[in-house]
Amino acid sequence: MMEKQLACGRQWSATQFSAVMNNYSVPQIKQRPAFQTINQRLVCQRCGQVAKEQARLPDGRHYCAACLTFGRLVEGDQLIYVPEGNRFEPPIEPLTWKGTLTPFQAQAAEKIIAAITNQQRHVLTAVTGAGKTEMLFQGIAIALAQGQRVCIAAPRVAVCLELYPRLQAAFANTPIMLMHGQQTAPYRYTPLVVCTTHQLFKFYQAFDTVIVDEVDAFPFVDNHQLEMAVKQACKPRCALIYLTATPTVKLRHAINTGTLTGSELPIRFHGHLLPEPHCYPLFTWRRSVKRQQLPRVMRNLLSECLKSQRLLLFVPQVSDLGPVRQSVIKALPHITVNTVHANDPEQLNKIAAFRAGNGDVMITTTVLERGVTFKNVAVFVLGAEHVVFNEAVLVQIAGRAGRQREHAANPVYFFYADYTVAIERARQQIKRQNQKGRRLQSTV
Repeated sequence: MMEKQLACGRQWSATQFSAVMNNYSVPQIKQRPAFQTINQRLVCQRCGQVAKEQARLPDGRHYCAACLTFGRLVEGDQLIYVPEGNRFEPPIEPLTWKGTLTPFQAQAAEKIIAAITNQQRHVLTAVTGAGKTEMLFQGIAIALAQGQRVCIAAPRVAVCLELYPRLQAAFANTPIMLMHGQQTAPYRYTPLVVCTTHQLFKFYQAFDTVIVDEVDAFPFVDNHQLEMAVKQACKPRCALIYLTATPTVKLRHAINTGTLTGSELPIRFHGHLLPEPHCYPLFTWRRSVKRQQLPRVMRNLLSECLKSQRLLLFVPQVSDLGPVRQSVIKALPHITVNTVHANDPEQLNKIAAFRAGNGDVMITTTVLERGVTFKNVAVFVLGAEHVVFNEAVLVQIAGRAGRQREHAANPVYFFYADYTVAIERARQQIKRQNQKGRRLQSTV
């Protein structure tokens, strides 16, 4: 029975299935071709990518290079899957969270409940710090009580690590599985799954409700492979909910044309508006940092901010982390300064330590642009003119500040060598959201 449960909703290549399930054989096992010829092109049925002509074995058969990380699929192979049977007892009291929603959050939560109940495709657009996770709780609880299997997926590991303990606390009676590429714990069959979007390649028609957080974030945005993974993880009848603070043009078009239903919340859970960025030109900041010197205006602002809060300092590239760290330490030798980036082997430990209150300054790349919450932090962006800092990224970065009611006034500073269109659009987007927020405030 345990092996049956472990197999439910999962998919493998034949080689993987033999290794993982020890040649376990039951009538429920189904197969489908790993490749199909569509418009005279060989298309991988796991990731949806066309097999490249050069991706061939010595015997001439094609393989899919695009999803090779999840096990090699070769022309002529079969994908093996076991239909999801919802082989678990619905929890008696799914939601153990005793918090309350604001009236505005409650309105958005009702739309989520309707989307789950009616198995619709829905987009919730809510500003950073609006409390999107809490707005999901009631809808998830209804799905679990009805015996549904629910997945919450996000593009980045850091976001999943932020969501997982909050969901554990909110659904204390419900087993939850956390899945990401750095996870070492064995897979468990659970009614609620939290995972990175890449992990969805391991499922096939497994979930009754799928919630994708941060849909505008790299690597999910404009990634047809990951969109395919989400689509295949959904049952034929499934609620699909997207969460975002900065909807893409594609999402806005889908809402406008009625392909997706949509709701919007332009104010934070604590009722305060978003911090609006202050902008300062620093035309020679790289030259200064190379000499291990901080530009004076930045040094003064940093010193002032650290009197009452900690600091997140974003830089464009990994190569900037060391020089900027040395410049900060030289300017303020009494403070603790750490760095982190996406390929840092200590990334998760460093983020956890900073979240716990250890360290004064965290210098980071865009790995911390979204999905993470730190208490009482000011936000600096150095080199905001860099191409990596597009409009959505800058809006998300600014959203790391002011996330608690008692620290709603945390400042945000953009330092730039060139005032870009992205900087201006980010500022205008935040201002527009605050205008909408003020209108909401006036209705209270």
